Amino acid sequence: MVHLAPASGPAAGHAAPGAPGAPGASRPSGAPGVSAAAAAAGAALRQAPWPLTACTLVTALGRGTERTAAALAAGTSGLARRTFETATDIDTWLGVVDELDEMRLPAHLAAFDCRNNRLAELALASDGFAAAVHAASARCGAHRVGVFLGTSTSAILSTEIAYRHRDAATGALPPWLDYARTHNTYSLARYVRAALGLTGPAQVVSTACSSSAKVFGTAARFLAAGLVDAAVVGGVDTLCMTTLYGFRALELVSPEICRPWDRHRRGLSLGEGAAFALLERSPRGEVLAELLSCGESSDGHHMSAPHPEGAGAAAAMREALAAAALGPGDIDYLNLHGTATPGNDAAEDFAVTSVFGAAAKSTLACSSTKGYTGHALGAAGGVEAVLALLALRSGVLPPTLNLRESDPALQVPVLREARQARPRIVASNSFGFGGSNACLVFAAPGEVRR
Repeated sequence: MVHLAPASGPAAGHAAPGAPGAPGASRPSGAPGVSAAAAAAGAALRQAPWPLTACTLVTALGRGTERTAAALAAGTSGLARRTFETATDIDTWLGVVDELDEMRLPAHLAAFDCRNNRLAELALASDGFAAAVHAASARCGAHRVGVFLGTSTSAILSTEIAYRHRDAATGALPPWLDYARTHNTYSLARYVRAALGLTGPAQVVSTACSSSAKVFGTAARFLAAGLVDAAVVGGVDTLCMTTLYGFRALELVSPEICRPWDRHRRGLSLGEGAAFALLERSPRGEVLAELLSCGESSDGHHMSAPHPEGAGAAAAMREALAAAALGPGDIDYLNLHGTATPGNDAAEDFAVTSVFGAAAKSTLACSSTKGYTGHALGAAGGVEAVLALLALRSGVLPPTLNLRESDPALQVPVLREARQARPRIVASNSFGFGGSNACLVFAAPGEVRR
């Protein structure tokens, strides 16, 4: 399990002690709340919230937070029954960003040209995000701004296309394939650093569907250690043949639009997405929200199937609550991982119920937003973190789209219509293959004092 490092010293920000919130019995008893072990770890690792000053995203819903927020409020999905590239024999719904097909990167970054980096560029150019990063870089120095991003497939599509054009005699791949700047997972961070003119520490995390949630924890540790003064976090993932045929082989792709929490759900709908956020130690302008914690776990239950009782998922949520000094009743909205596969929804339901107890059926509002964007895989954590932030900022809690008949076996009620509220604290779950789990907790500015 990975924890947030404690802040120490002036360069690391603010050290803040505090008692853990509402600890309860630990698993496997099933009692709700924060376990004694997680509470003790949270008390030891607690830190001041990190200000989040800018965010953006691009999905099949469109470019930017304004268009996305409008779609969330209206209950409009970006998914469509369609094919992608040469995968014409897969009958499913996809969330595709069509603008990428004809787009090209700026000339000085042409060596990075691939579908994944094009999507990254679209997001950097939305919501004034690049300008916000440039301003932070000007204040603290380009070498003091870190880049911590997640991706699952990066630009595998580029290599797939290159493979079709390999030399007939030798089998050699064509010379135009630049593996390091496209297919390689680090290509994403390398591109973003180059596009933004940054020279600070950079990492790419690839832990399947939790990748771009876990990077918030990575950035928090770098900030707490005093290694950076600001951090670009998030993730990007685009479709490729490996993803489409791989998930079909696992029998996880639904032939109909995904229906999280539905009694007759048949699987997920895949999508493309990019999301970025900017964390700063000493912001000069508006603070959109505060990152309170990132709970992480790795249960290693199975290569692709979740633990049936969501043990790792529950551990991540408990750690997130403990590290933020919160109890189960303090979370107002939870963006569920909610993939619409039978096993994943059942395991997450068990985990949420075990952690939040009575709050899961009363004060905690929950929904899955996969019906809007599709499952963006390595970008899902970042995309849904921004969606949770939009709910925090706008007060509109998005419903779970395409839910026709609730599964009576699931205990956690999910929103079926948009709800107007005044959330103070929101959370977002991301669970990946191999039992790699993360839970992010954000608060409205000034709501939490330690």
